[in-house]
Amino acid sequence: MIIILGFRYWINLNIQLLCDSVKKIYFSEVTFQKEILDVGLAYNLMRRQYNSSLLLNLLKQKKSKNDITKIIGLTDIDLFIPILNYVFSDAEFNGEVAVVSSHRFHNEYYGLEKNDYQLNLRIHKEVLHSLGHTFGLIHCMNSKCVMNSSTYFENIDMKEIFLCKK
Repeated sequence: MIIILGFRYWINLNIQLLCDSVKKIYFSEVTFQKEILDVGLAYNLMRRQYNSSLLLNLLKQKKSKNDITKIIGLTDIDLFIPILNYVFSDAEFNGEVAVVSSHRFHNEYYGLEKNDYQLNLRIHKEVLHSLGHTFGLIHCMNSKCVMNSSTYFENIDMKEIFLCKK
């Protein structure tokens, strides 16, 4: 069972479509839950961002209390890891938890026109990508594969919603 856990999240997202895609690709039951999580300890005042590694630990604590396979947190807060300025997501490789943020997926963040369809696609692809890491999948060289590495949102836009044969 995979839980997509929405916290600090205010976007109109087609949750059913997302859950159906995850189920189809990873052959697991999927549910969505909204929850309030105390993410304050993950906040870095100097960076004005949230440390995604600390959020993974928080999600791992939540997972240990439930009989589920994986939890992927879905949020709209700005994430970082200490060696990078920002990350779209973070995942425990071959593990149980991942987190995805839509914060930098909004066109408006870059001074572009709002596009909810594009925003939803980016979230969808990044959730599938991060879950792939929890299942032990590494980055793929195929630019269309959802497991291709994404440094910029344009990289995500080029991907399709599928895992390639490799």
